Amino acid sequence: MALIKSISGIRGTIGGKPGEGLSPIDVVTFAAAYGTWLRRNNHPSNSIVLGRDARISGEMVSSLVANTLIGLGWNVLDIGLSTTPTVELAVPWTKAAGGIIITASHNPAQWNALKLLNSDGEFISDADGKALLQIAEQQDFQFSEVFQLGKITQDDTFLDQHIQHVLDLPWVDVNAIVSSKFCILVDAVNSTGGIVVPHLLKALGAAHVDVIFGEPTGHFAHNPEPLPENLTDMIAKMKSGNYDLGIVVDPDVDRLCFINEDGTPFGEEYTLVTVADYVLSKQIGNTVSNLSSTRALRDVTESKGGHYFAAAVGEVNVVNQMKAQKAIIGGEGNGGVIFPESHYGRDALVGIGLFLTHLANSGKKISELRASYPAYVISKNKIELSANLNVDLILDSIAKAYQEFKVNTIDGVKIDFPDGWVHLRKSNTEPIIRIYAEASTEEQANTFAQQIMNAIEKIAQS
Repeated sequence: MALIKSISGIRGTIGGKPGEGLSPIDVVTFAAAYGTWLRRNNHPSNSIVLGRDARISGEMVSSLVANTLIGLGWNVLDIGLSTTPTVELAVPWTKAAGGIIITASHNPAQWNALKLLNSDGEFISDADGKALLQIAEQQDFQFSEVFQLGKITQDDTFLDQHIQHVLDLPWVDVNAIVSSKFCILVDAVNSTGGIVVPHLLKALGAAHVDVIFGEPTGHFAHNPEPLPENLTDMIAKMKSGNYDLGIVVDPDVDRLCFINEDGTPFGEEYTLVTVADYVLSKQIGNTVSNLSSTRALRDVTESKGGHYFAAAVGEVNVVNQMKAQKAIIGGEGNGGVIFPESHYGRDALVGIGLFLTHLANSGKKISELRASYPAYVISKNKIELSANLNVDLILDSIAKAYQEFKVNTIDGVKIDFPDGWVHLRKSNTEPIIRIYAEASTEEQANTFAQQIMNAIEKIAQS
């Protein structure tokens, strides 16, 4: 059993004792804390939007959340099976006070979570999250009397509204996509992507769409994180040569990955790079990604005359940096595209519309488009330390040891070398330092990572 309470929400494995797993008591406590915190914001609306992905526990958790909120006097707009970005859009569209998405994103079926939104349909801030955690810890909430109870309204039209929203976006060119007559294979990992992605593709004008794992049962056919090692069925089918590209989404449809026509991975890091390249071809501007994302975004941005900025890891941090730098496109290297013309949240549906337009206009095969971008490889490692070691002191020592290079310390330590980078981040729950390194070859990336790991071991021994 596992239960993780953080400033961004509550996440855990279903079952177990309260406080040890995501039990109904924990769900109710956190939903009550959110509803109480939201009430103290004095928003004029008395409505909260609620949606969920298709995982097995979703209906149970959603029901607990909805009934807790109406017990606090809130009206709940339940949009049912949905996606994270759809709920994010629905909040401002309906002028609601906030929103909750019941999803554990790419985690396995045993997990579920509550993702919490403010009245802008964006993830709550660090300060708001801390206030909410305190309310939950103290159980500082009071439920409504019988004549002040809220009510639940159901509306399943928002996925269709989201699709129309994508069609209406600037620079999504349906005519170009229709002309390309794309044959597309989709892996929807048995969640809500199986409902919405095929409908979007048909609305965009794809000539033919096949779906594997499209039934939204929540019984994920493979590990739901959209990494190449989890996509063996998709890759095998792509090698048949019957498709122009493959599209993969995670259970809540905020991450987007592609497979080339020959079955090779396009690379999730390059989803954002490609979409940014297209957006920047329409308008010169700034871009943002987190510190652990590929340098290729910086290269593409600067080649188009824009400026690239890095943010701490975490969607809310990327969004804050995008707003500060007035970025026209940004996101995360895990296949997360954030397009402010739509909204400040990762959105696979928006990413699909922009990506397919770019691919259609390029006249290239998807593998040829991928080959047109700078080639980088990221090596992901971690080093376990003794519990008595001061991890912050180790990170400070590394930053000083490499001060001749460009060092960024807004989130751990990132060292930019002329031909690559290394990013070190400590775990918040265990004595581990995660070490990501990038270079133009896997060998060089591994060398960078090993160099830093050796330096950490020397510091730890001293």
